[in-house]
Amino acid sequence: MKIAVVGTGYVGLVTGTCFAETGNDVICVDIDEAKVAKMRGGEVPIYEPHLDVLFERNIKANRLKFTTELSDAIKDAEIIFLALPTPPGEDGSADLSYILGVAEQLGDMITDYKVIVDKSTVPVGTAEKVTAAIAQRTTVDFDVVSNPEFLREGFAVDDFLKPDRVVIGTTSEKAREVMNRLYKPFVRQGNPIIFMDEKSAELTKYAANSFLATKITFMNEIANYCELIGADVDSVRRGMGTDTRIGNRFLFPGIGYGGSCFPKDVQALVKSGKEVDFNFEIIDSVMDVNHRQKLTLAEKVKKYFGNDLKGKKLALWGLAFKPDTDDIREAPALYMIDELTNAGAEICAFDPEAMDNVKGVKGDLITYASNLYEALEGADALLIATEWSVFRTPDFGKIDAALKNKVIFDGRNLYELKDMEKRGYYYESIGRLTVK
Repeated sequence: MKIAVVGTGYVGLVTGTCFAETGNDVICVDIDEAKVAKMRGGEVPIYEPHLDVLFERNIKANRLKFTTELSDAIKDAEIIFLALPTPPGEDGSADLSYILGVAEQLGDMITDYKVIVDKSTVPVGTAEKVTAAIAQRTTVDFDVVSNPEFLREGFAVDDFLKPDRVVIGTTSEKAREVMNRLYKPFVRQGNPIIFMDEKSAELTKYAANSFLATKITFMNEIANYCELIGADVDSVRRGMGTDTRIGNRFLFPGIGYGGSCFPKDVQALVKSGKEVDFNFEIIDSVMDVNHRQKLTLAEKVKKYFGNDLKGKKLALWGLAFKPDTDDIREAPALYMIDELTNAGAEICAFDPEAMDNVKGVKGDLITYASNLYEALEGADALLIATEWSVFRTPDFGKIDAALKNKVIFDGRNLYELKDMEKRGYYYESIGRLTVK
């Protein structure tokens, strides 16, 4: 099939590359000429495991192409995916200006039947708005479909090629047949393609992410309570997770969720509710608790040092909001950096992939190390904000030699309490006893 993907951000690039991998001819569109030139040269602009291999292979096979001209991309395309930004406004609502702007352009350009797919996460009613924006500029037949993505950063390629389910919102039989044909190669093992109306598909994405955010936040609340009463959150988590009604995923406590999806989608759902005078009370609480949780580790650090961080050097491991990505959007580490530097601390950070992105945001507010051990040199304490695999089994001999004090604040519960006690560390984690 011939496919156009408008937008080469995280979702658009994975979508285009994976569709090309199954034999489709894909043209990706972006207005950034420098970015397009780099992609044509084989340079992947984001970090995502395994994407580079597929990217290079499909460029060489001439199935994956890039352009800055929307008209060139959509001319022969049967399906046009809109994978454009929907950033949150000040009130939490999703900004649809990019999507509706392209929709108007499509209305001026299409000359034959197209299936136009909202791949971006969008509020309920967006398919209607896109349809109206196109229809006011053309009499050509077309359909607008909602097809939300459920990609996990760090696992996006596998998630796309082997999805748990594919959700497609359309009331058009013609569009349904086209979308079914497109996705059949991805569900050969029997996972479902779930068809529904457009509004239900749009809400499904927000509902799924908000539920997962709620599950994470609930576990963080339990972890905070565990610390007060002397219980162990790891034991509680295992006891809960083996209940098949609950399941063991998204029960690991930490320092709050971040990234491009959960914060934005939760805010947008709350704002959408308010537009029809409905108050999502649970989700409002989730946002409040998550904001406080991002500062939990910083508060532990300040308390340990008697609220006097002037002249203290802190090593920070992890800047991305999760491992296996360079995404720092709403990353807890950024909140910690602001809180601790405002209190007078000096921070030296290391992250395997996200340091360049943080430099673009924080500049020289902190310093950056070339490896995890360099960050520790002369530090008064180590803080862990992201659970990269390289942090899980470090050389503690090197840590002992580099740290000024054997003090670790672990926001991801990477180490066993008994091991840290044997090594003689002061060790604070989340929802567990403090080792002194």
